[in-house]
Amino acid sequence: MKAEAVDAVIRGLKRAGVSVATYLPDSLLKELYPALDADPDIRTIPVTNEGEGAAIAGGVFLSGKRAVLVMENSGLRAATEHLARMGLGAGIPVVMIMSYRGEMGENNWWAIPHGITMEPLLQTLRTPYTVVREVDEIETAVVRAYETAYASYYHAAVVLGGDLVR
Repeated sequence: MKAEAVDAVIRGLKRAGVSVATYLPDSLLKELYPALDADPDIRTIPVTNEGEGAAIAGGVFLSGKRAVLVMENSGLRAATEHLARMGLGAGIPVVMIMSYRGEMGENNWWAIPHGITMEPLLQTLRTPYTVVREVDEIETAVVRAYETAYASYYHAAVVLGGDLVR
């Protein structure tokens, strides 16, 4: 992930008032995690699976603060049960920032299913999302995801694709 993209994500999170970032590291966003860890305004909580990260982010919302769940899009499948219960059942929003594995041009056979399932799964969960492929769109996309999530009491996602993560 390019340094300009990392900076744009962090600027967007700060503009949105995020104080906690939970994440399961992946290779496409590997430059983002140390930057989040180093930021004095954002507490980071690494997790062992994405469902755990979603639950923590939901708990942060209940405490009156804002969190983000950062993961590879494959983690959406792992977090689906948690997201469905919190979003569909309880009105607890989780904002996600995901890398787009399996996008057109993917060269790893094992990653193709991530791309095939991500958008249909987001639609099934009724989660508004945007796919961002340009650095100058990241910050605004992150801020808008929080505006949407906190106005609707539901999830929102920003998916980073294309050359941003390649």
